[in-house]
Amino acid sequence: MVLGMALGSGGGAGRLTVNGLPIQSGFAIGYVHSVYHAPSAELFTVAGRRFTMWAVVSTDDSVLDYYAVAGTRSRTPDGLWVLRLAEPATYQELSLLTTSIGRRTLLADGRCLRLYPASGAAEVRLAVELTPDPRGEPCPPPYSQSRFLNAV
Repeated sequence: MVLGMALGSGGGAGRLTVNGLPIQSGFAIGYVHSVYHAPSAELFTVAGRRFTMWAVVSTDDSVLDYYAVAGTRSRTPDGLWVLRLAEPATYQELSLLTTSIGRRTLLADGRCLRLYPASGAAEVRLAVELTPDPRGEPCPPPYSQSRFLNAV
């Protein structure tokens, strides 16, 4: 996936982002599963201002069972478990509860944007927007591993 697609003509229109993290065609929400303590991610495609969750990936196949949704399971060559949803879910915006335990993090093209607070909990609203000053940073472990970065 390539990041940083400029939209609009002339300067100032901004870049297509999710909460300030530049995207082009998709992104992931990475997290550590609270029950199985397994690095996992929900995968999304983007079309216009809407985004669609189409798969879940994890280091532990029990995380896929936790979702309790129909879909097709497979395994990547580097060992991640993948659940491709039978009925992908599309959103205009999505509210998430984030904590430092789950460490929800946006991932796109090797860049990350932390969504969780240093302590306690926070509610975060995800939306696709044009942003004049995109943000993001190199991904921390476990999302710095190529298998997560390449899953998006």
